[in-house]
Amino acid sequence: MIADLMPKFFANSPLPLGLPSGALATKTLANVSEATDALPSLNELIHWSGRLTHAAMAAGIALGAGLVLHWAIFWLLRRIARRSETIADSVAVARFHQSVRWALVTVMIAGAGRADPLLAHLWRLGGHIAVPALVGWVLLSLIGTVAEVLQRRAADLEDDIAARTQHTRIALLGRAMGFVIVIVTLGMIMLGFPGVRHIGATLLASAGLVGLAFGAAAQPALKTLIAGVQMALTEPVRIGDLVVVEGESGRVEDIRLSYVVIRTVDERRLIVPTTKFLDSSFQNWTRVGGITGSVLLPVMPGVAIAPIRAAFERLLAEQAGWDRRTGKLVVAESRVGSVELKLVMSAADPAVLAGLRFDMREAMMEWLRQDLPEALCREAGSG
Repeated sequence: MIADLMPKFFANSPLPLGLPSGALATKTLANVSEATDALPSLNELIHWSGRLTHAAMAAGIALGAGLVLHWAIFWLLRRIARRSETIADSVAVARFHQSVRWALVTVMIAGAGRADPLLAHLWRLGGHIAVPALVGWVLLSLIGTVAEVLQRRAADLEDDIAARTQHTRIALLGRAMGFVIVIVTLGMIMLGFPGVRHIGATLLASAGLVGLAFGAAAQPALKTLIAGVQMALTEPVRIGDLVVVEGESGRVEDIRLSYVVIRTVDERRLIVPTTKFLDSSFQNWTRVGGITGSVLLPVMPGVAIAPIRAAFERLLAEQAGWDRRTGKLVVAESRVGSVELKLVMSAADPAVLAGLRFDMREAMMEWLRQDLPEALCREAGSG
């Protein structure tokens, strides 16, 4: 509406919108050097200062109108979001704030170009860059909004595996779609330049070896994009998984289209290419729920196993980290001078299992010291 009113506003303006008659008439010059050094006449200076002032006024009014309209719209949207019970409204307002602001300013400037020929000419020069860029920015805001809302909902799931699965899938698909939007946006901007359009037409017409060369050059980027999408669909790893890659263990901290970030126990960060998880084998200790581990406990030969087993089961039941799937004591090996007992237990994830193993080893050693000291191996060579 504001953009439609601008031509009517500037129609009554006393500033010149066209060239004055004779203002830019061709002068008779003795030679080319005189034409180069010639100064503009007073009429030319007055004319162009008027046109520039008129264009600046039109652009300034369009800029102000766009900013005021943006402020009014988002002031209303923020009030609605504060009263809304869903998180999606506040996320959308935050994500679209900047992109919509400059989109409105661009629409206003395009409308002001109808009231000023010079501004319209400048818009024709820059519009083929601004419009695709702003459309791509708005689409990226939309993708970011949907991804953030879905990730927040996934974080509220009680099932940790399902939550990490959805978080990984949303992150990878969101980044893949963002990558496609950026590539398409850059392509649309480049097609606005006549030279690029000519080169593109030549490439399409020649095809053949040129097409093969282009495909070979684009292969790494396409392979990375496809690998990222495949990671999101097949999910060999998820954010938060505990993995072992080439002897290094750690938790998956982030998954990008081209690489995976793994945080080790000593806080190092391993950067592993995404294709590594698709082309070679690795260990994933949290692929499914639960993990089993054991503690070796050497005792002297001839001691009764039953009381040790009963003590183990009682102490294990008192541990908060035990998930009650597996808990048993078995005789793993018998040697001259010692008997090796294996305490098998299970937990929800590797971190909990590590703490459970430490606690059970300490608890069993303390129980043997107090209630069955003759079972302790006291010789250095025992076991």
